[in-house]
Amino acid sequence: MTMMTEPVPATSHPGWFSRAESWLDSKGKGAWIAAMVLGFVFFWPVGLAFLFYMIWSKRMFSKSCSRRTSWKQNRMTVSSSTGNSAFDAYKTETLRRLEEEQNNFESFLERLREAKDKAEFDQFMDERAKQANRDRDDGEAA
Repeated sequence: MTMMTEPVPATSHPGWFSRAESWLDSKGKGAWIAAMVLGFVFFWPVGLAFLFYMIWSKRMFSKSCSRRTSWKQNRMTVSSSTGNSAFDAYKTETLRRLEEEQNNFESFLERLREAKDKAEFDQFMDERAKQANRDRDDGEAA
């Protein structure tokens, strides 16, 4: 005999926890830290709970508390059409050119790093060879 249960209706408004989390996210990491400190001041288990939640949800070590904002999401909103075809073409061409310039600059920086690393390595090897020659000359003289 199976018992039929009615599905729980989905609520259109989030619970108090989700609202509090969203409110703290909108205020930034400082609000989370302030809430944690106040939790420790008034009742230490609450502060500890805030600390564990911040570590578990990766809010403690991220640059921003808001998980909704990212570079790719911002880029997606930029790439949306404005309705003006001339402006959209200009914007697309400008973004393409900027991305190309960024790629060229990053490759230039990579070549610069490689050249610096090679110069430092060559200097190290020259110093090592000089030291080996000095040690060999000192060994022959003795």
